[in-house]
Parts: sequence; C-alpha cells; structure tokens
Amino acid sequence: MSSRSREAAERGLSNTLYGVSLLHNDHVIGMGRIVGDGGCFFLVVDIAVAPPHQGRGLGKRIMTALDAWLRANAPVSSVVSLVADGDAKHLYAKYGFVESAPHAVNMEYRVKAPPRD
Repeated sequence: MSSRSREAAERGLSNTLYGVSLLHNDHVIGMGRIVGDGGCFFLVVDIAVAPPHQGRGLGKRIMTALDAWLRANAPVSSVVSLVADGDAKHLYAKYGFVESAPHAVNMEYRVKAPPRD
C-alpha cells in the first residue's frame, strides 16, 4: 500500500463503513475496508496482508468478510468497485468483480502538499 499522511489516515479510517483486521499476537497483519456513501457507491480499499503472512489465504479471508457485509448491506442497484493491483484481479474475480475497461477506466490524482515559500 502507498503511504498516507497521519491526518489522511485518521480521517479515512474514521469514515470506514465496514472494516476487517486480522490479528496475530496482538499485531495487525492484514486489513481491508469498505468506504462510500452507504447507498449508491461502495469502494473496497486497503486490502493488505503483511509480507511474512502472504500466501496463506488471508487476503481471501478478508475479501470473504467484506463481500458478506456488502451482500447483507448494499442496496439493490449499488455499484461496488475496487482498483486491482497486478494479479490480485484473479482473487477479486472470484467475488464477481469484472474489469470495466474499455467502458470505464480508473482515473485518479494525488493531492500534494503546497510548495513551501
């Protein structure tokens, strides 16, 4: 995952609609969140598993929990989206996610700090 400023992380985490954390010996080793407006749009974000714990199906456990919450809480006609990095798209496809290109493409920009005088 890309690093975020402390301010951005605090604001973002407090506005999570639903989140999952995996703990091992009281340390977070994996996480995933859902953000959005709670009605029309939901975005799956921050799916991450610490490198020493990858390859053990933990990402699938996170996605299974997030998917169960979405199916129980997202209204009919809602759009659920995510940005898949690399081969993660194969995991997400198991939950019904399909590539939207060429009809739609992911676009973004990053807010940068203003220049210092």
